Amino acid sequence: MFSLTLKRLAEAALLAFVLASCEKKGPANASGIGGKIIVLTNRTDVVDTKLQEYKDAFEKKYPGTDVEFEAITDYEGTVRTRMSTKEYGDVLCRPSIQTVDYPKYFEPLGTIEEFKEKFNFTQGSNAIDYQGKAYAYPVMGVVGGGIVYNKKVFEKAGVQIPRTQDDFYGALETIKRKTDAVPIFMNYPAGWTLVQWEGGATAFTGDPEYKNKMVHEDTPFVPGAPHFELYKIMYEVVRRGLCERDLLSSDWEMSKQELADGKIGCMVLGSWAIPQIKELASNPDDIGYMPMVAEVDGRKYAEATLDMPLCINVNSKNKATARAWIEFIVHDTDWIEFNESIPAVKGGAYPAVLDAFKKAGVTYFEMNKPPVGEESFYDVLDKDSEIGFWSDPEKKRIIDAAMGTTSETFEQIMDDWNKRWATARKNRGIN
Repeated sequence: MFSLTLKRLAEAALLAFVLASCEKKGPANASGIGGKIIVLTNRTDVVDTKLQEYKDAFEKKYPGTDVEFEAITDYEGTVRTRMSTKEYGDVLCRPSIQTVDYPKYFEPLGTIEEFKEKFNFTQGSNAIDYQGKAYAYPVMGVVGGGIVYNKKVFEKAGVQIPRTQDDFYGALETIKRKTDAVPIFMNYPAGWTLVQWEGGATAFTGDPEYKNKMVHEDTPFVPGAPHFELYKIMYEVVRRGLCERDLLSSDWEMSKQELADGKIGCMVLGSWAIPQIKELASNPDDIGYMPMVAEVDGRKYAEATLDMPLCINVNSKNKATARAWIEFIVHDTDWIEFNESIPAVKGGAYPAVLDAFKKAGVTYFEMNKPPVGEESFYDVLDKDSEIGFWSDPEKKRIIDAAMGTTSETFEQIMDDWNKRWATARKNRGIN
């Protein structure tokens, strides 16, 4: 009896040891949620404030969890480099990669049909899916290529929100004449700030098939075409002296503060920038957002698109906690409201900051997905032609020409783009 009792005590002790070991190394509960996750973020501005609030609330909801942030300034470049290894966090904002590579890097989160029932931004060209599976979790949508402006500056100059290019030039000239503010700030040295203009190209068409048609054209950069008209504005505001005098020594953080303070009239940015600038303003209501100055047959359009969906590293050892964090951010926090963005979850209200779009009668749309077999055409032609829609060198080339640093005209630059685009199409055999 004594020996049997000792045996049972030993077995019980062994079982307790095993359970204790599992408790230390494994999940905190039956759902598998527990342990540490690393979250990569591009939000260096709120990593020590707002995101810390969410971390504390998440860890309280799920005892035994630990969320660690890695805030990255050059997010796109750094994360894409890290993705050549397995060390790119547990949760990350999806960088720009081709959909065919999703399974290589990201954990599947469900079927795209399931996601379509719950979320907006699941059927446009900014795809979250590949072969029927969703690999990115929609969080919020943004309007790209609009114009963040200081209402007080516009009021002081006595100008209304412009609808067309000519209206815009006139408004900026009046601001320059009647106020001390810089009418429009370009932020040339930063580079990525110039890339923000690209989001406004689709406002000049309103056609969700624009990019799918463009890959089958040899000369998409001609007068009247979206990219020509958009970058003509970039060229003209510099040529006419409506931007900062010293284009070569500006600073992003400084420009945000000066726009908030009314020392700058406006900047072309996505709607994601609005809360950052409002936070710096003595009166946040002074900061507004207007549509790109484009009309198509008297109507205005704006592309609303998915912004920074969240993914789980396919190599993560703590996928349950990673998934819980993503769902917590989307469903249990005020992250979307804080960013004054469009909720990805169906039924959510558009933010008040887009009231100017409503008053202007803007129609929102998403670009359609490419036809089967043509999914990579647009990106491939962009890369091969080295136009770089979402990079800054050609934008700087346009500004250099407008400043007189080079002897090129805007039309010569567009002709060059057409030649390079046509050559890329020919080399790829795209008819």
